[in-house]
Amino acid sequence: MLVLDYGKCPVTGEPLTTDDIIPVKTGKIVKPRPVQAASIPGMLGMFQIEWDGLMLSNFVLEQQLHTARQELSHALYQHDAACRVIARLKKERDEARELLAQAERQVPMAATTSAANGAALSYGNRATEEEEMDPGSKKIRPGISGDVIKELQDCNAVISQQRKRRQIPATLAPVDALKRYTQLNSYPLHKTNKPGILSLDIHYPKDIIATGGVDSTAVVFDLPSGQIVSTLSHSKKVTSVRFAAEGELVVTGSADKTVRVWQNSENGNYDCRHTLKDHSAEVQAVTVHATNKYFVSASLDGTWCFYDLASGLCLAQVADASESEGYTSAAFHPDGLILGAGTSGAQVKIWDVKSQANVARFEGHVGAVTAISFSENGYFLAPAAHDNVKLWDLRKLRNFRTFSLYDEDTATQTGKATCLKFGPDAKYIAVGSMDRNLRIFGLPEEDQSES
Repeated sequence: MLVLDYGKCPVTGEPLTTDDIIPVKTGKIVKPRPVQAASIPGMLGMFQIEWDGLMLSNFVLEQQLHTARQELSHALYQHDAACRVIARLKKERDEARELLAQAERQVPMAATTSAANGAALSYGNRATEEEEMDPGSKKIRPGISGDVIKELQDCNAVISQQRKRRQIPATLAPVDALKRYTQLNSYPLHKTNKPGILSLDIHYPKDIIATGGVDSTAVVFDLPSGQIVSTLSHSKKVTSVRFAAEGELVVTGSADKTVRVWQNSENGNYDCRHTLKDHSAEVQAVTVHATNKYFVSASLDGTWCFYDLASGLCLAQVADASESEGYTSAAFHPDGLILGAGTSGAQVKIWDVKSQANVARFEGHVGAVTAISFSENGYFLAPAAHDNVKLWDLRKLRNFRTFSLYDEDTATQTGKATCLKFGPDAKYIAVGSMDRNLRIFGLPEEDQSES
């Protein structure tokens, strides 16, 4: 009708006639609705059928997801088991390599065993030279040879000459400046579930720090970057840690009765180079000789061992036949020919490294001697125990000063000393204690004048 009245397309507005219109033929029959849709109950039934189909499809998808999760869990379990097997095989491989290296070191000495035994008798108070290492194999104690002793004496001569010419650096902080020191940073290096640091060493040229902790690890920490360089693992707490060979090696002692030597690798980590099992009780201290070629470990089994750092070979294991007390601390004298060792029986024993003879004993403490330190000039020795810190003059073998950790105002023991260190100029000594305080004691001028 619109086309007849207006002659235009109602949509586009263009001219349009009836001849332009194309008839569309459609059926007039409309498909009836299903019977179920004719009533509300029928429609509800249709919806129920569709809902049931949707739930069935969802159930199938849930089954497939559960199956996929089971397969993934099984695959992860297999992966974990494979990793455990690989780790065990690697451990067995490393142990086999270590045993092979020890065997290779011992084979050249087999022909000279009798000579080594004769040398051992001349050195006196040493532990049994052949000690069971593994079933069917024994370790040989070749003794500290004449070449090694000459090397120690040469080092002693050089260090003594250098000490005479040594000047105290102008940048050394005076005692008054130490009073104004404040904490700059705090770094959580060890696990918080087993807190506590038992030993610390600093390698100043590289600005790296090594710490031994109760959490059975030693940590090598780079101070400028504030990052952990490497974590070194024992099976029990690490009681002592020392740098050696210009920071390329780290020596650790542990309550697991082992001493381990770690070497810096190309990737920056420290890998275990030697695992030494010469002690039968906890290793309490390790100290490195000034040559950087030898070190000593001290243990609660009442012996100290003198090691070759490069090979990991125990050259001598020394025990005091008259005493059964274990060693709780040890340190080389700056000259390297004297070893000081503190015992669990409140004694400090001075050993001649060349002859392995006990040449002096200092008494007067209460409880185990937890740490000892020699002054840089070589004149003084400071052992620390649970009661106090005593200063000994090695030239006169007398105790000339005692620093007490007893608080007279409160009549209580303020803290048990755990570590101590002389300052480079021997004018003060720093003492750490279990009450988490660091105390710095100054030496009076009359004491310093003796040096």
